[in-house]
Amino acid sequence: MEDNRKKLKKARMWNYFMEAAVDMIEESGIENVTIRKIADRAGFTSSTAYNYFKDLSHLKFFAAMRFTKSYTEELPSYLEKGNNTLEKWLYAWECFCEHSFEQPKIYEVIFIENVGGSAQDLLDHYYSIYADDLIGLPEEIRSIITEHSFSKRSALFIQQAVEEGLIQEEKVELISDMTLMIWKGMMSTYINERRPLAKDEAVHLTLKYVWEILIHAIPEDKREKVDLNIEI
Repeated sequence: MEDNRKKLKKARMWNYFMEAAVDMIEESGIENVTIRKIADRAGFTSSTAYNYFKDLSHLKFFAAMRFTKSYTEELPSYLEKGNNTLEKWLYAWECFCEHSFEQPKIYEVIFIENVGGSAQDLLDHYYSIYADDLIGLPEEIRSIITEHSFSKRSALFIQQAVEEGLIQEEKVELISDMTLMIWKGMMSTYINERRPLAKDEAVHLTLKYVWEILIHAIPEDKREKVDLNIEI
């Protein structure tokens, strides 16, 4: 009984800080939040916040995840457009790019910034608290969004294309790593305004480069089997 009370109290306090962080991100942007501001908003002290979160990076990570729900909800409809694994993978990339470049600072916190520990552990913790976010999602979608490493996500996803005869086994890791680096590079360029890119341009260029990596990994006699309507 005592353990249950402690768990309920921890979950309740955790949510107080999470909701305060989400509200502040919506108002001021994730780059402007601090532990002190979040604690004040929640009605507690900074020292109390540190009883539930290791540091600001952890709290920002958890709060940022609350802003990815629209991505996970739309992903199934993008996958339905594909007729084979590689088409589905490319449409999944389109969905990810549309959402990540719409909220670049959010996705930077989740996939690029140092979170001071294992990002996978944080993601597992998040979905242990917000398990309802996974309800109704197909198993293939769950396996994507519950794996933090984006290159591993890609590798897991496109592995089926090997069995479909569309790519060779040795190309899987190369495709996964190179496309991740493309997205990270474009995201950094976009956030830091190293080139004057509008959001749609950033999405378009990322998809174009991802497509180029993929098409060169597919044997020439198989390329006609991968058809897309994405304008790249």
